[in-house]
Amino acid sequence: MNAKRNALGRGLGALLAGDDAIAEGFSPAVTNWKIPVGQIEANPWQPRTHFEETSLKELAESIRIHGVIQPLTVRKLTNGQYQLVSGERRLRASKLVGLTDVPAYVLEADQQGMLEMALIENIQRQDLNAIEVAISFKRLIDEVQIRQEEVGERVGKDRSTVTNYLRLLKLPPEIQAGIRDAKIGMGHARALINVDKVEQQLYIYRKAISEALSVRKIEELVRALQQEGGKTTKARPARDETPPAYRSVQDSLRNRFETKVQIKVDDKGKGEIVLPFGSTDDLNRLLDLLE
Repeated sequence: MNAKRNALGRGLGALLAGDDAIAEGFSPAVTNWKIPVGQIEANPWQPRTHFEETSLKELAESIRIHGVIQPLTVRKLTNGQYQLVSGERRLRASKLVGLTDVPAYVLEADQQGMLEMALIENIQRQDLNAIEVAISFKRLIDEVQIRQEEVGERVGKDRSTVTNYLRLLKLPPEIQAGIRDAKIGMGHARALINVDKVEQQLYIYRKAISEALSVRKIEELVRALQQEGGKTTKARPARDETPPAYRSVQDSLRNRFETKVQIKVDDKGKGEIVLPFGSTDDLNRLLDLLE
């Protein structure tokens, strides 16, 4: 088992280096195979949950011109199919340009070994957002059953970094969605973690979005709150003036779009639905949901 973990600690590339790169539960990689895209099944343990459309189209255009430069990694199944270990962005982009087959490394692995490989490969090589990285770390601990300090050893990060990512998962879902959609950065999130009460976290988070506050300003707000003994600050979020009859609809829309939707209605029953967005990527996300 130790030999297997040491190999994984060097990254998936160590397993693909040649005939000596054999770990328990795996066979040597076979490179330059062409696998029909229709025979590749999705990886049920894929840690990435959000694929930015513009970036995916750019990758597709690169593949159209240059082909798939870095082969995918797949696991051979018993029914003639293959299961993706890593490379989902490359697979999706290849499908966008109409490729019928893709180059791939072919491995044999048990499910736990495959999960560990997929998580480590994605953490090391993919541009995951901070929430996806945090989820991947947690899955390594919970599902692969390795200790937190071992996670850092596997992915080349110190324990405090792993801890900071894991703490993000204690934030309210609205803030986690904001991190995922790049409305706030890791620095903002780390400051918010130090606030004990959820309603105060949400207040500062929403203020950071509406006023484009810097990390330093967020830290100042958090310190001021702590100096007051955790009491709610005098400045409170604006009162929701949506008529009561429309609030359930407004709440439903907020949950669906994960943003602060507002319904404004005048005395004659006419009004508008305001759907704010924090960035171009966030706008694209909302457009996808509207479709």
